[in-house]
Amino acid sequence: MYAITIPEPGGPETLVWAKVPDPVPGEGEVLVEVVAGAVNRADIMQRQGFYDPPPGASPYPGLECSGRITALGPGVAGWAVGDEVCALLAGGGYAEQVAVPVGQLLPVPEGLDLKQAAALPEVVCTVWSNVFMVSHLRPGETLLVHGGSSGIGTMAIQLAKAVGAKVAVTAGTKEKLERCAELGADILINYREQDFVAELKQATDGAGADVILDNMGAKYLDRNVKALAVNGRLAIIGMQGGVKGELNIGVLLGKRAAISATSLRARPTAEKTAIVAAVREHVWPLIEGGHVRPVVDREIPMQDAADAHRCVEASSHIGKVLLIAP
Repeated sequence: MYAITIPEPGGPETLVWAKVPDPVPGEGEVLVEVVAGAVNRADIMQRQGFYDPPPGASPYPGLECSGRITALGPGVAGWAVGDEVCALLAGGGYAEQVAVPVGQLLPVPEGLDLKQAAALPEVVCTVWSNVFMVSHLRPGETLLVHGGSSGIGTMAIQLAKAVGAKVAVTAGTKEKLERCAELGADILINYREQDFVAELKQATDGAGADVILDNMGAKYLDRNVKALAVNGRLAIIGMQGGVKGELNIGVLLGKRAAISATSLRARPTAEKTAIVAAVREHVWPLIEGGHVRPVVDREIPMQDAADAHRCVEASSHIGKVLLIAP
């Protein structure tokens, strides 16, 4: 088969479409013929040499895909050759085939085509696990999403609104904020021109956010804690703003607040299986009912993954950028 390889770390030009050995499904795995994959920030970090795949995972980038099952490994039940699926991966989505543990498979939701389904697994599992399973967002509470126009952000807006929460977002352009509003965001903050702490406080009568979903890390740590409501929960899922920051424990104690930090890729298979099962139970009905949809900005041939990486690095997209297999 062919896959996007990374012969050496570097810029987008280091991504090479090359012939590689076919994967073989192991115990409890299926082989998926990839129709589409999607680009995530983690893929860019891997290309740059900062985020190696976990032990035993495919060396090729790509944390989600959609396609058709072409073979079953030993011990697989409940799936059949020919089933159309999407999948959460530890790597290998930028390829023509990938082996996937059965616990990380999801059926393509009714009403969605196979290519669109590639935009779902990573963002839905990230949002559901952090905002709902860890931070326990409840109806009537306020969620602040940094990067509201990203793949994660566009999904977080929709899921939070579907459960009856109020949503605030930050984004860097008027166009991106308008798209967030179309998806249901209530409070729109241009982080280039406005102080999100002050704007959020004003919009919530001084209360702040009950849950914050943060992709920035160190750069926003102090301000995020200030923006939290009493009993608020800060969920850190990214490090785009650095890895080391100062934390005022006194402010955190005064608010009786909590901070969690998670990654999805390196979690044990059992944990991923539990998250995927929760997503299928709680999120798939919302998608099939038309309440939640993936936001796809553009589709790019998988061989041209370098162009897709340039797009995501420049933040010139809204939602997800898909890679379409040959």
